[in-house]
Amino acid sequence: MKVVERYILRRAFAVFIAALTWTLAIVWTTQVLGRIDLVTDSGQSAMTFFEVAALILPTVIPIVVPFALVIAVAQTLSTMNGDSELVVINAAGASRLTVIRPILILAAFACVFSFVVDNVADPLARQRNRELIATSRADLLSLIIQEGTFRKVDNGLFVQVGKRLPNGGLGGIFVADSREKNVDLVYYAKDGSFIERDGKQMLVMNDGVIHRKAPGGEVSVISFDSYAFDLSEFTAAANEVVMRPKDRSTSYLLNPPANDKFFQREPLQFKAELDRRFTEWLYPMAFALIALAVAGDARSHREARIHPLVTTVTIALFFRWLGFFADSKAESIRWLSYFVYGIPLAAAAISIWFIRRNRPMELPVAAADWLASVMGRIGDRLTALRYGTAPKQGAA
Repeated sequence: MKVVERYILRRAFAVFIAALTWTLAIVWTTQVLGRIDLVTDSGQSAMTFFEVAALILPTVIPIVVPFALVIAVAQTLSTMNGDSELVVINAAGASRLTVIRPILILAAFACVFSFVVDNVADPLARQRNRELIATSRADLLSLIIQEGTFRKVDNGLFVQVGKRLPNGGLGGIFVADSREKNVDLVYYAKDGSFIERDGKQMLVMNDGVIHRKAPGGEVSVISFDSYAFDLSEFTAAANEVVMRPKDRSTSYLLNPPANDKFFQREPLQFKAELDRRFTEWLYPMAFALIALAVAGDARSHREARIHPLVTTVTIALFFRWLGFFADSKAESIRWLSYFVYGIPLAAAAISIWFIRRNRPMELPVAAADWLASVMGRIGDRLTALRYGTAPKQGAA
């Protein structure tokens, strides 16, 4: 590899790592926030939460890598062009491959990395995540008997115990059950206990009342001396680890057993998941080619309506949105699997055509003008917020 090629590769790789780190941190944070209920609802330790949070990373990495790469390549080439480095490289008699080759090497590395994560690390992380969630919900009784704390047993079912009695019983039991549509049941009991009857876990409540609110708003109150609440269905469901196609290994998806109940019900989801894993790794290469087609030339970008980085990201977002749409619809429509493969290949083919023709890939004039106008208004508003001035006339 030539010195210039190593220089371009080193610069692009540094920007790629920085973009990947920050983008991954933002996406990962948004995903982690949705897992906080694992601690608050099930009483698990912070270590369990952090382990579940770490297991999310392999899921978001294949999505983030192509965008980090396209930002890195477009930013590197735009900066080099602005500093006249690309002009100097061309004037020295170097071929276009001098610029293209290091970018393709970086894209190939990103493709391999994405493929390994998607087909090896992600399924293992998902399986471990399922096991952790099932384990966190399995010891249901130990969670419920914590004093003075509301515990979510199921969607619409909450239990609270006021105190634990010296004889092993429970005092001050409260149960709120709104699982049945338009019907709310509230149980109060002075004391009770957990017992096992015929292999079932039962919450037996003594000396209490049941408040039942009907759909019409009418409330009825029923007193009872003893009432048994069956909890066996929740403990059984909590212990069961349900594996979906996304949680299975690639080898399992290629040859699923005939007795797999999920495969019997939704065979297209297995094929759609395979198609996703076999195409998602193509996007880093397709996005790198898009960046080369937009910003890889050594001509002036001063006449461009918007910055090449914005153009590159906008085009990449369009193709990735098409990919996400095809992925989701392929789970129910078989023929859309061809589009799952065709979209990244089409993006790469179109970019190669522009590169071979030595023409810069640009947005349509109307789209570029609209995007430039939107960015201008956003910039004016940010400036106004920063300095406390009114936005420019017409920026509203």
